[in-house]
Amino acid sequence: MISKEFFKALDNLASERNISKEEILDVFGKGLLNAYKKAYDGKTNAEVVFNEEKAEIDLVSKSLVVSEVDPLSEPGEQISLEEAKKLKKTAKVGDVIKQKITPKNFGRLAASSAKQMLTQGLKQLERDKNYEYFFERTGEMVIAEVIKIKNDFATLYLGHDTETSIPTRDLLSSDLIVGSKVSVYITKVEKTTKGPKVYVSRTDRNLVIRLMENEIPELSEGVIEIYGLARDPGDRCKVCVQTNDPNVDPVGACLGKSGMRIKHVIDGLNGEKIDIYKYSENPEELISNSLQPARTLAVKYDEKEKSALVVVPDDQLSLAIGKRGQNARLAVQSSGWKIDIKAESDALSQGIDF
Repeated sequence: MISKEFFKALDNLASERNISKEEILDVFGKGLLNAYKKAYDGKTNAEVVFNEEKAEIDLVSKSLVVSEVDPLSEPGEQISLEEAKKLKKTAKVGDVIKQKITPKNFGRLAASSAKQMLTQGLKQLERDKNYEYFFERTGEMVIAEVIKIKNDFATLYLGHDTETSIPTRDLLSSDLIVGSKVSVYITKVEKTTKGPKVYVSRTDRNLVIRLMENEIPELSEGVIEIYGLARDPGDRCKVCVQTNDPNVDPVGACLGKSGMRIKHVIDGLNGEKIDIYKYSENPEELISNSLQPARTLAVKYDEKEKSALVVVPDDQLSLAIGKRGQNARLAVQSSGWKIDIKAESDALSQGIDF
């Protein structure tokens, strides 16, 4: 059949749905074959031929000519020599009889079936494409919009006709505003009949890494690397950075001019504080750096046990430990060393030589 309107609509449909014409034709072809099967008593011996240049769509049935039809063969796959000669006088065993089937022979039920299958097929194609889009971004960051908050869950719109539900405990308290845009880290993606199920988090430590990579070219290019990262989501984060290029200051590069680079990262975390410190192969220097902003007097370490005793001025003890032990805990987690902190007066009274 000739259908210029169909092929014109095909271009528009492909553009609107962001689906290739080949994929749409495949779905439509399956719809026609399904319609043929319904209209012709379950026969499956047909193929759809699209000719875009001539704007033609042909449904062609093919049957192998045999002396006697095998009752176990698929419907329509074989045709007896006697029946074949009615269609083609010169037919002989082994020939393939082809017949063009026109849609008007299908009846309304069959045509409706083809249309329904096209609609369902396009929806499935979109679901599959959305799944592929998010699956490829597993371990990456995307921007989401908070569209609903109910009970202990928030609904986020991720784009590409995809929403996800996330426990409010996995969001920062400052995120709990309908309409706010938040950066989220994709932890896992599953395929379902209703589309992709995307698992995201705002509290995952990797979100900080992705935000930093977005703002710090040296990090995304591999000039600077993150040695360790520890985080109390929504409150504070400590990041240990290193570089193999002696001409690059890893801390300065992360902070940026006037601290603008790290400010953009902090903004992406709605104000979560970030401490950046430099890695060192010297354990004394590394451990001392990890406890910043506190100042240290001495570091006595056991490399085998990867543990250290750090002595700090009396007026620096609370700063070194931090509120509820946060500074010390994040220092331990980001540096990989066990750290015991003592005030100078306590160390002297206990006879600790430093």
